[in-house]
Amino acid sequence: MSLDHDQDDAFPLVKSASRALEVLEALAVSERKQSLPELSSRLSIPKSSLHGILKTMVHRGWVETDESGLRFGLGVHALFVGTAYIDRDDVVARAQQVLDWLSDQLGETIHLGRIDGRDVVYLAKRDSTYPIRLYSAIGRRLPLHATALGKALLSQRNPETVRALLPTELPQLTPSTIIRWSELERDLERTRQRGYSIDNEENSIGIRCFAIPLPNPRSGRAPTDALSISIPMVRLDQGTEAHCARLLMEARDRYAHPERYGNGH
Repeated sequence: MSLDHDQDDAFPLVKSASRALEVLEALAVSERKQSLPELSSRLSIPKSSLHGILKTMVHRGWVETDESGLRFGLGVHALFVGTAYIDRDDVVARAQQVLDWLSDQLGETIHLGRIDGRDVVYLAKRDSTYPIRLYSAIGRRLPLHATALGKALLSQRNPETVRALLPTELPQLTPSTIIRWSELERDLERTRQRGYSIDNEENSIGIRCFAIPLPNPRSGRAPTDALSISIPMVRLDQGTEAHCARLLMEARDRYAHPERYGNGH
């Protein structure tokens, strides 16, 4: 049995389980270990209740403390579960040979990303072979509106759905990030017409990205995963965009029809 997120409002949530998951999510996005008062304030959970939750999670290996025992971070079990998710994901497994092929063609950074709420999450990557390259990590979350991956996926949804997905105030990551709704809607329309999206230094200064959505194996559903190519501006030339677009189109075909390329099972 699986729980559908669309039915959350009708499902009676278990308060203690929900709070434990909130703790994990808060620690996952924090760049440093958090104290009990910091977590209590951030999550609006009483310190007395949170203390018991944290002690239990430390005992089970989901949370670790620093030497003082007063600051908390993710434990090794969180890594185990995250790795297991990636290892067992059908899309990630299917995309591995496509990622390798795309990386071999360019030597640039390649990402596979998935939509999750307002963000896109990196599920797999191939690093650039060049000294100057984009830094990224599996599991990193970035706003949908500020990435080529995210915009490729947003372009496959109607404007009403896009409005419901994103915050009213679009956060700005760089001076080039699109934060006006009218501009974002025009950009998504251009993406639909081209067939691929462009992030023009909107997420990282000095980096341009191109992305394309992958077909959803669940018939009739909007795509949830996308492939991207990230290239430093110093290596871009007049023909780069067209070349990347052609490669992304073929990569999508290789993903959808592996038997055409000798990769069928």
